[in-house]
Amino acid sequence: MRKNLFDLGPALGYFFRKNDPSRPSNFNLRTMHFINKLSISMFLVALVVLLYRWFIR
Repeated sequence: MRKNLFDLGPALGYFFRKNDPSRPSNFNLRTMHFINKLSISMFLVALVVLLYRWFIR
């Protein structure tokens, strides 16, 4: 179980997956996915900034 703790494959796959034509798509679903991607991106940027401040400064 511990070796799967830092497995980023599913998270990265969320950003780079192709559109599946068999899945339904509507405005609400596209908006939800956009907001999820935006929040994950903002979290990663903030994490990088915090690590930079902690280790470099």
